[in-house]
Amino acid sequence: MSFNSLRVKLTAAILVFSVLLVSLQWVLHLSAVKVVREQVAKSNQKLLSLHMRGLDADLEELDRYLYDLSVSNVDVQRLDRMRAANELEYDMARLRLFNTLKHSIENYRNTDILFVYSGQNDDVLLVGRSDFGNTYEERSQMRSEILFMLDSGLQKPIASEWQIWRSESGKYYVYRLVKTGSTYLGAWVRADKLVQPLDLQDDGDRGFALLATLDLEPMQHADQVALDSIALNYEANTFRMSGDDSSYLVLGERSEKGAFHLVAVIPESAILQHLLYLKRLTYVVTIGACIFPLMLAWYLRKVFLLPILRIVSAMRRLSDGNWKTRLELGAVSDEFRLMNHTFNRMIEEIRHLKIDVYEEKLNHQKAELKQLQLQINPHFFLNSLNIIYNLATVRDYAIIQEMTKCLVAYFRFIFQSDAFYVLLRDELAHTRNYLRIQQLRFPQRLTFRIDVDDDALNCPIPPLVIQNVVENSIKHAFNLDDTLDIRIEVSAAGTGSERRLLVRIADNGPGFPPEVLDLLRQERDLVQDEGRRIGIWNLRRRLRLLYPSGYRLTFENAAGGGALVTMELAIGNEGGTKHVSHLAG
Repeated sequence: MSFNSLRVKLTAAILVFSVLLVSLQWVLHLSAVKVVREQVAKSNQKLLSLHMRGLDADLEELDRYLYDLSVSNVDVQRLDRMRAANELEYDMARLRLFNTLKHSIENYRNTDILFVYSGQNDDVLLVGRSDFGNTYEERSQMRSEILFMLDSGLQKPIASEWQIWRSESGKYYVYRLVKTGSTYLGAWVRADKLVQPLDLQDDGDRGFALLATLDLEPMQHADQVALDSIALNYEANTFRMSGDDSSYLVLGERSEKGAFHLVAVIPESAILQHLLYLKRLTYVVTIGACIFPLMLAWYLRKVFLLPILRIVSAMRRLSDGNWKTRLELGAVSDEFRLMNHTFNRMIEEIRHLKIDVYEEKLNHQKAELKQLQLQINPHFFLNSLNIIYNLATVRDYAIIQEMTKCLVAYFRFIFQSDAFYVLLRDELAHTRNYLRIQQLRFPQRLTFRIDVDDDALNCPIPPLVIQNVVENSIKHAFNLDDTLDIRIEVSAAGTGSERRLLVRIADNGPGFPPEVLDLLRQERDLVQDEGRRIGIWNLRRRLRLLYPSGYRLTFENAAGGGALVTMELAIGNEGGTKHVSHLAG
């Protein structure tokens, strides 16, 4: 199949169109997904920033409260003294401080516990919100966690921001310590409480918000983060895709008051839930784009390609010479029906025209051959009559009779029929008769010898071809000082369709001049020299007309001197016993 064919071009156009359509559809889909992701990320980033600013503001306010309390409250100073020195005063200060904390904690919504630890007396005062630690077990557990945290962390420098504490049960807490003397004031908050407002947002069934440590270790939803291989690292003010198949949008913000991050994890299914129909449409268009080329190719093949291929096939058969080729006027479009009808009519007209031209050509060739065969050398005719006149003057009646008989036979052969071929025996007899006339004209100045295979005598040959060469030899090689000897050899070779007739005509004259021999080998006509070479031109012209498939005609000078003309002509399948006869004159 040629890449320049109509079928390949149509197929390529359909495929390119389908690929472009699918590519455009997917570009639009991916662009829409990108825009939605960016909009969702921007919206959630604003929400995170708003929540983080509110959370930091609450933590900062609680910081100021703890600092103010550590500086201005005298009861905190009393707890820094030894309890044993004045136990009543210590207990009264502890009671008043409890009431102060109890009253203040309700003003801080993000605080679960406010506590005071007296390092001097190893005493802890805990105050919880009314909605936290309602049972004795909860309060005991919180007390134990805070004591354990204080025991683990008091040896370290007090940080200037809120810290993270992970309990033995795996729960995370956020706490703050302020030191005055040997007394510590602190606040204690459950980490999951800080993200409760964000959990109320619509992030889908699998979306969530969480706090993470500075090392991005999740404080909540750790199981789901590990299960879906979600990486919590993010870039500020932007988002990244994470998790299995990058199916989660991750964004976050770091707290300015605490050693933690606030991270939102939003499933892409929740982001793209409003693009569900667009996504389905994308799949439908993609499937349609895969099916469309097949359907379109089938339709174009039936409506366009098959009729065109039939025309192309018919034209190829015509180029092979099958002029009987016709196109069917079947179930095709009106345009192709008209083309087929016009094609058939055109072929019929070309066929008739070809036949007419062929017949006209044959008639022209017949006329031309007839004209060539009827060409008579006027000098030969006049000289022959002049010889008869001279013989009559000397009353040599025997020579006159023979001369007249030879001339009658000569002209009878020329005018005998319209045939393009004669038997070789007749052509040789005519040539022998012609040579005898020339012997009578020039006694003892011309000899000839004819050698022919018996099985070649019945072979067809164009008339006058041998006599034409002989006449040319006499015209150009004869002189009155020397005897001209002409030799004619005819043989048949090969079998069947390969059988050929070989004719060799030689003389002992001076041969062809070099310039004439060069022109003859180039097959250039010699009619320019006042018609003196018309015999050779006649011979070559007739052979071209009668042997269009090829013949061989060569001119050369023999090694021993003289001219040599060789003709090789195709013959039929005649046979016979090979025997050489010698007809001498």
